[in-house]
Amino acid sequence: MRFVAAIGAVFLTFLTNTGRIVMFAGLALATAFTPPLYLRAILREMINIGYFSLPVVGLTAIFTGMVLALQSYTGFSRFAAEGAVAT
Repeated sequence: MRFVAAIGAVFLTFLTNTGRIVMFAGLALATAFTPPLYLRAILREMINIGYFSLPVVGLTAIFTGMVLALQSYTGFSRFAAEGAVAT
């Protein structure tokens, strides 16, 4: 019986935390679209966060591609299929 009670307690904790997250998301969305809206500040921050992070994203993509190519070459070389690695 304790086992069932423990499972119930874990499930209730899960439901409580899920409810808190949903309530937080709803409050955040409701607050985001209530006046006053600072569109200029929002656009400025979107540029700061999005556009100026492109060098970091690009560098990460380059290194991820290099690692993927190296691991593909290592795996394909076992089957003499090195030509299947994209260049």
